[in-house]
Amino acid sequence: MQDVYINRVAKFLPNGPISNDEMESYLGLINSKLSKSKHVVLRNNGIKCRYYALDKEGKATHTNYGMTANAIKSLFVNAPFPIQSLQLLACGTSTPDQMMPSHAIMVHGELKDSSPIEVVSPSGVCCSGMHALKYAYMSVKCGEVENAVSAGSERVSPVLKSSCFENEVTNLSLLEENPYLSFEKDFLRWMLSDGAAAVLMQNKPNEKGISLRIDWIEGASYANQTEACMYMASEKLPDGTLKGYSEFSLTEIVNRSIMSIKQDVKLLSNNIVTLGFNKLKNIIEKKGININEIDYFLPHMSSEFFRSKIAEYLDNNGLHIPNEKWFTNLTTLGNVGAGSIYLMIEDLFNSGKLIKGQKILLVVPESSRFSYVFSLLTVC
Repeated sequence: MQDVYINRVAKFLPNGPISNDEMESYLGLINSKLSKSKHVVLRNNGIKCRYYALDKEGKATHTNYGMTANAIKSLFVNAPFPIQSLQLLACGTSTPDQMMPSHAIMVHGELKDSSPIEVVSPSGVCCSGMHALKYAYMSVKCGEVENAVSAGSERVSPVLKSSCFENEVTNLSLLEENPYLSFEKDFLRWMLSDGAAAVLMQNKPNEKGISLRIDWIEGASYANQTEACMYMASEKLPDGTLKGYSEFSLTEIVNRSIMSIKQDVKLLSNNIVTLGFNKLKNIIEKKGININEIDYFLPHMSSEFFRSKIAEYLDNNGLHIPNEKWFTNLTTLGNVGAGSIYLMIEDLFNSGKLIKGQKILLVVPESSRFSYVFSLLTVC
């Protein structure tokens, strides 16, 4: 088995940063009414800026696969070898532009200067980016390839636009019910952001500068114990099961905004920290890791609301990580789902702060049905 190193990291963010006050200029008002939940959600999540692949008329400016390809192309600017020598590509996202072909295949289609290579598209939500990372990591580690690229990205803004919900809210108004969007749908309109980032992995470190050696990657799903918490293209039934979009008529899909992203906030709050950090505690104990030797802690958080919850759990379980070791960019980039952990790695890798020998702990939770991926990196 070979050691695997992240040698280059790059990102692509569409258009310019969008402030909290500008959001509805891009997403639009639902039923011509200001959102009841927007300010409460933004106050709790701490996000100040985000990026949309939209203009103010709501028209798309970028595709998901196009943003991902742009991030990957940046990896090879002044790189030690050309993109023609890339041997494997793995891309994760929650929001592909189409159901078929797969997302990573579409990304490869944009990389005109690359060669015919193996391409993998893990599906899922936030963990899909880490699953892509692990597939590429394992391929290099076992000697199948000498280099690989993995990426995480999202283009969620199209399904956050007011036009996606107008029929549903109009129907509510006709029935003289509350003419506002339900909280499970409106909540996520103020959380999510667009963007992409990618890493280049090799079986040897950079000759100059730093590299990040991947020491291990471990994941766990709790879907056998929990019902769906975040879901899309489906509707949750009273018994907790999901009814998929294919079981609805086209009229129902539009009138009930079935294609929107929904989240059960109560289920999220009750499970997301406890399940994931119980698993992290087990991993740390199994591997004999000294938590005091962690130099940077990169938790993917959907909201700053969870910072104190995570810190409290760590403290109560003998895993205290001082606040100065925490590293996130949620407030400036928003929640980019599968791309968030890549964007944090990119930010830290290119910050000039890293010193050889430092250790970086990654934690990526996924609320869809409570899955988690953890990883330890060492600066080389």
